[in-house]
Amino acid sequence: MQDETGKGERLNRFLAQAGVCSRREADRLIEQGRVTVDGEPGVTGQRVLPGQKVCVDGRQVQDEGKTLILAVHKPRGVVCTTDRRWGDPTLEDLVDIPERVFGIGRLDKQSEGLILMTNRGELTNSILKAAGGHEREYLVTVDKPVTAAFLAGMRRGVYLAELDRKTLPCRVEKTGERQLRIILRQGLNRQIRRMCAAFGYTVERLVRVRIMNIRLGGLAPGKWRELTKEETAGLLEALAQGGEEEHDGA
Repeated sequence: MQDETGKGERLNRFLAQAGVCSRREADRLIEQGRVTVDGEPGVTGQRVLPGQKVCVDGRQVQDEGKTLILAVHKPRGVVCTTDRRWGDPTLEDLVDIPERVFGIGRLDKQSEGLILMTNRGELTNSILKAAGGHEREYLVTVDKPVTAAFLAGMRRGVYLAELDRKTLPCRVEKTGERQLRIILRQGLNRQIRRMCAAFGYTVERLVRVRIMNIRLGGLAPGKWRELTKEETAGLLEALAQGGEEEHDGA
């Protein structure tokens, strides 16, 4: 149904504000016939009125019921996007529930580990805005022995020529002959891989094991769980701090 009065919010902006995807990607979903408004196929430029039911792939974008926050173990090879043109499995394929949930932040295709998902766009925006001020912890396996000089250089911060930026100092410790633990408060694009490459190392495996107070723990690859009340309370309390948007520290 098309709104001819000029009121309401454009469908692509509605999806973007809900945290589902960018406006450009929303237009692509609409063109592919994957978006419905009150059960009818969405139209590019269409406006959404309050109370209308918007679904993507049959799942409602905004549910007025329970707020869901999920911890998901993203396996290697799964992508954090709704773009299915390349046939890659997506986060949404892992979570088989009626509610529409979407990822908060990203992990690149070759990285593994913890990512959060929610059905609340406003919560997504709050977490992304605060991400730069909060810790994210990774276990990283590289292609050759970890040296003291490598650790010291990573801790000090690394100039990344591709991004023309120097990374902030971070916590790094050796956990095995070719493994290290890195704790970041920054989320530049493919940051850890770029940092390691600056010292001649190639990342063979990268697993995110913690976001703020939420730990991956024993959650198996491809599995998910709802946050506990204690985890949710700690997460919301931490959001009082500000920061810069998370991209992909992996």
